[in-house]
Amino acid sequence: MKQTLSRRQFLRRSALGAASAWLVTSRNAFAKGSPNGKLDIACIGVANRAGENLREIEKLTDIANVVALCDVDANFLAKAKQQHPQAKTFTDFRDLIDAKGIDAIVVSTPDHTHAVATVTALKSGRHVYCEKPLTRTISEARIVAETARKHKRVTQIGTQIHAGGNYRRVVELIQSKAIGDVEEVHVWVSVTYGGKDLPPASPVPAGLDYDLWLGPVEPVPYSPEFVPFKWRNWWMFGGGALADFGCHYMDLPHWALELRHPISAEAIDGPPVHPHSTPPWLIVRYQYPPRTGLPAVTLTWYHGGKKPELLKSLVAPDQLSKWNSGVLVVGKSGMVLANYGSHVLLPEKDFKGFVAPTPFIKDSIGHHREWVEACRTGGETTCNFDYSGALTEAALLGNVAYRTGLKLIWDAPNVRTYNAREAQEFIQHEYRKGWRI
Repeated sequence: MKQTLSRRQFLRRSALGAASAWLVTSRNAFAKGSPNGKLDIACIGVANRAGENLREIEKLTDIANVVALCDVDANFLAKAKQQHPQAKTFTDFRDLIDAKGIDAIVVSTPDHTHAVATVTALKSGRHVYCEKPLTRTISEARIVAETARKHKRVTQIGTQIHAGGNYRRVVELIQSKAIGDVEEVHVWVSVTYGGKDLPPASPVPAGLDYDLWLGPVEPVPYSPEFVPFKWRNWWMFGGGALADFGCHYMDLPHWALELRHPISAEAIDGPPVHPHSTPPWLIVRYQYPPRTGLPAVTLTWYHGGKKPELLKSLVAPDQLSKWNSGVLVVGKSGMVLANYGSHVLLPEKDFKGFVAPTPFIKDSIGHHREWVEACRTGGETTCNFDYSGALTEAALLGNVAYRTGLKLIWDAPNVRTYNAREAQEFIQHEYRKGWRI
């Protein structure tokens, strides 16, 4: 690491003039709209979920070029290079960001390196698409959102379900008052992570730069229980099911009810807290304040097979498996039950003959295409870092409440709790020497 930093410092000093000139050009690229030009995109991460993002960008041949690829695993990188022989390749994302000829960057690393890659990219003048959750910690999410705002970059988080027609129709039902005012929401997923003890050390596989994979995290011995698939089980890299799927499923009520920052969060049930591993199941209750013309809302999160008791009274036993994950929005005059691809108004007998409102939310052109087009034309995205930063903060606050064992009274403007100094340990990011945002 010391050799890498020293080399980077030398290169930066020797090329300062050229870099400064490039940065001015980069910040102005596509600023006034360039609908006839293609966006030159770099991808940090090229396999697994990152590979899915790369494939989505590949489809946009009419408006985008893949010009650079980065991965800490040489085997993954070599395979991606075969598909994109024209693209430059990098192991260290910082070297990629130093390179010229890049308009926008897709960040698809594990959660613990989202912030360092995203903030560096934003400060370099690039537009950014980042996988969800936006960051591993609340403090990072706030910094990422503020950096995007300051540098006026076009951003999008990887909540691709937001672009689907089903969510839009549900939002229209709720916002048109089909179920009346809403004060209660339940969100649950069947997914489970965690509940593990730290594994023994193993040899680092050939081709993997494990130190770079760790990035800002204090070094721990390599284990296949960390890289490449199972890092969500561990607090040092991710936040388990709530961090992973909160941004997908809580997105729906956040959007429909114009929710932003909760005023409190409390884990009302869950297993004993493990110092290293995330909870395999959990129930968290959030309180959101009134918004203009809208009442306060209680939102309850469940994962690991836990579901709201109310659901059992609404859905026939043979239909419960259809709703292993879902959102139940409870209004004064009815309810909406939804998942990614379907929804139903309940009780069904009360909505016989109901005519849905004329759609007023425009269908998406595609989640990735929406971002690329906005970069090219100076437009907007539906899940920019202002919206998704607050959504990420809300999801992560539930984990903080669980880890402290307290009902947290949240001071969102100051990114802290009013009542629990000990929570700051889990709110604030801490990086090893040589890394910062």
